Amino acid sequence: MLRQKNILLGVCGSIAAYKAAVLVRHLVKEGANVRVIMTPAAAEFITPLTLATLSGEAVLSRFSDPSSGAWNNHVALGAWADLLLIAPASANTISKLAGGACDNLLTAVYLSAKCPVCIAPAMDLDMWKHPSTTNNIALLEQYGNRIIPPAYGELASGLTGEGRLAEPEHIVSFIAKELAAPAESSTAATESENAGQPGSEGIPADITGIPAIGTGIPAIGEDSTAQNNPYGKLKGKKVLLTAGPTYEALDPVRFIGNRSTGKMGFALAEELAGQGAEVELVSGPVLLETKNSAINRTNVSTAAEMHEACMRIFPSCDIAILSAAVSDYVPATVSNEKIKKDEGSFSLKLLKSKDILAELGKQKKNGQILVGFALETNNELENAREKLRKKNLDLIILNSLRDKGAGFGTETNKVTLLRPEGEPLSFPLKLKSEVAKDIIQHIQSLL
Repeated sequence: MLRQKNILLGVCGSIAAYKAAVLVRHLVKEGANVRVIMTPAAAEFITPLTLATLSGEAVLSRFSDPSSGAWNNHVALGAWADLLLIAPASANTISKLAGGACDNLLTAVYLSAKCPVCIAPAMDLDMWKHPSTTNNIALLEQYGNRIIPPAYGELASGLTGEGRLAEPEHIVSFIAKELAAPAESSTAATESENAGQPGSEGIPADITGIPAIGTGIPAIGEDSTAQNNPYGKLKGKKVLLTAGPTYEALDPVRFIGNRSTGKMGFALAEELAGQGAEVELVSGPVLLETKNSAINRTNVSTAAEMHEACMRIFPSCDIAILSAAVSDYVPATVSNEKIKKDEGSFSLKLLKSKDILAELGKQKKNGQILVGFALETNNELENAREKLRKKNLDLIILNSLRDKGAGFGTETNKVTLLRPEGEPLSFPLKLKSEVAKDIIQHIQSLL
């Protein structure tokens, strides 16, 4: 998908800059034409010669070449690119991009570019979580840029958390999808030299790709949740979410069920609603309450009832996340009276229930995202990959009962995320509320 595409890669001063070499190699391998712009600080982490050798093009870092005096035309560079990728993007550069600063070649090209812009942040955990960074990310998304979320893992400071540069393979996959998708809106591209300054009076938003003064920024007292987080693309999206178990009656007293408590699904519901999504929660019988009024809850008991609700809601949804533990088998007959204890054995005939996830996978239209869960006890990765493939999923969340602290009834979970392409992404044991944030962070990257 990247063959003969012109990719302009901006590399910033970050310990993750060494990954730019791997990224360039992957881009070239995919057939892309790659040119690299480095900020002055980036050269302290990786040499221009390394990236020039891998890309086959001279690396640029200044407005003019000091040896020849030749001008590196930032407007021409922006016009050449089919996509501008900034990876790694440091907190400093992100702040400059959000504020319209133009003090180096990369920031000047950003303000001139008319192509899609993808930004892959990389920084320490505390820097990533700082409100100023959060606001800058939200502002960049508001301008139309695409953010490639940082990964969770061990950081250079010794902390563990979000902030690692996304893996090069994932970045390549992300931009390939971005180029394959039809353009929905302009990015931070501009039509004039000064159009990139946020809030410039007299510059229409449809020309600059930047909201005019007084628009797009919540006033005091307004709900700013969606604008002030890095996942603003969920605002207004309709999400089908299933949670909890299903119960299949044997008689008026007994039923077949499972140990699901719905805690993971309800954590997802609250996080989605907090980020501005319209959540259609289909819940099995659980002892949990929803807190956010944006969650529309439908209570069901059986697999058949959950199937009916999902079939009804899914066509109008942008995203479906099926975290419920639905009964795979249901009793062939249900007794109208309590089954009496009898001597000898008792036989129960079971029939296979409808596979909700598989049916949604067949019905899924372009633009819809389908996410499933896989709880496994053996051959975990192999079984999850097979489910991902067979059911036409965009993402599957794998957890294992063999992991202590994960699974049913706990306040914590340990998950691995798998997509149709790329390597599995594993997270350590966390509170389910934090796991929900990790999952949703990756779902929003698919939008």
